[in-house]
Amino acid sequence: MKNLGTEIRGAIMATLMLVVVCCGLYPLLVFGFGQILFHDQANGSLIVDQQGMIRGSRLLGQQFTAEKYFQSRPSAAGNGYDATSSGGSNLGPTSQKLNDAIAQRIADYRAQNHLATNALVPADAVTASGSGLDPHISLRNAALQAPRVANVRGWSEARVLELVRANTDAAGFGVLGDPGVNVLKLNLALDEPTAGAASGK
Repeated sequence: MKNLGTEIRGAIMATLMLVVVCCGLYPLLVFGFGQILFHDQANGSLIVDQQGMIRGSRLLGQQFTAEKYFQSRPSAAGNGYDATSSGGSNLGPTSQKLNDAIAQRIADYRAQNHLATNALVPADAVTASGSGLDPHISLRNAALQAPRVANVRGWSEARVLELVRANTDAAGFGVLGDPGVNVLKLNLALDEPTAGAASGK
């Protein structure tokens, strides 16, 4: 019995030590390092406007419908860009429903951006990402939307493209993937009071 009591006491002490280390000290250590070394990323990479309002995260896409804004890629996450329902449509390449949806998106994209009926449309303009939360569009997609945005705002296309370049994120580590235009950052930049004045409208 003495040995059994010693074993139980040792097991309890070991459990308590692991609880303190694994459920207390380690999370606090990770949280502290995150706040000190990666404060922005650890807090969601939030975008805050000049009035101090949180407008979103640079890591999560949002839906924009007004013609004066660049449009994000389609989303199948919940009702669209729902971070609690991240995911794709699960429709495969042989799905007639998917093919019909893409055909409609192509027609809508061409009409919205005043393109020819046979103009090539970037894949990211008509297909959703696997997460449904992709914050970026391709450079080609942005370039095709730029004339529409410039026309609605009464700006020069060159000025709009300047803002596109300023809000383009490079490929990861310079080699992983392609550069992408962050739609939320770009649209917020378009709404800055002096956005149209720089370099002339």
